[in-house]
Amino acid sequence: MSECNHDCGSCGQDCPSRQSPESFIEKPNAMSSIKKVIGVVSGKGGVGKSMVTSMLATLMRRKDYGVGVLDADITGPSIPKVFGLHERATANDFGILPVPTKTGIQVMSLNLLLDDETTPVVWRGPIIAGTVKQFWTDVIWDDVDFMFVDMPPGTGDVPLTVFQSIPLDGIIVVASPQELVSMIVEKAVRMAESMNVPILGLIENMSYVVCPDCGRKIEIFGKSHIEEIAARFNLPVLAHLPFTPAIAAAADKGAIELFEGDWLDGAAEKVESLLKE
Repeated sequence: MSECNHDCGSCGQDCPSRQSPESFIEKPNAMSSIKKVIGVVSGKGGVGKSMVTSMLATLMRRKDYGVGVLDADITGPSIPKVFGLHERATANDFGILPVPTKTGIQVMSLNLLLDDETTPVVWRGPIIAGTVKQFWTDVIWDDVDFMFVDMPPGTGDVPLTVFQSIPLDGIIVVASPQELVSMIVEKAVRMAESMNVPILGLIENMSYVVCPDCGRKIEIFGKSHIEEIAARFNLPVLAHLPFTPAIAAAADKGAIELFEGDWLDGAAEKVESLLKE
């Protein structure tokens, strides 16, 4: 066995002196006030995780809660776009200030720190993970009841950093109906379980499309498997989101805060219940 360097985060040995995962939790900025933190994760890209994040944040803001969104998807940030944010974040002597949306949701994303929001971020994993950590430690989150962390897809460096460094009160797993996605969802669920992070439930996006003529729900990806996965892990299905052109159009215009629909009301109630624990 090689000599111990006391860096348990990069060590695979299971020695008696190994520190618990909780020992890696970082403290937020001294001027921040954050009550509950919810991670929004997915096993793969393209399932609408950022859309779900922005819609849940909007719903909680409509309930008059203080809301923040930490965009941890460093290489593919879309949160500023859906909220219509283009100005750069500023800072003072105490830390970085998040950019508020039209309704007062506090947002921090790498795109808000770039001179040109179209500039690609060509960074290696450790640098990306370190940036996400700084969004927690260096940003001043003012009176936030619910912070949503929009995570990149998969189970790599950044999700691991978030699970280990940020005190998550729970995660929501977003999936789509394709059969292949079922296996990938299970990977995300098992990762959360292995890190002892509570799973609030599953949300299926792109579940169906409503026929404009007859109103029938059409499952364009075939039969959903989300209920089977949820039952296997004893988890609730919080929502089935349809294909809705109006929501896509609102996101493209940076006006997601104007969306209408009750699909995520149950998920919002689940998030709200965290304050009662």
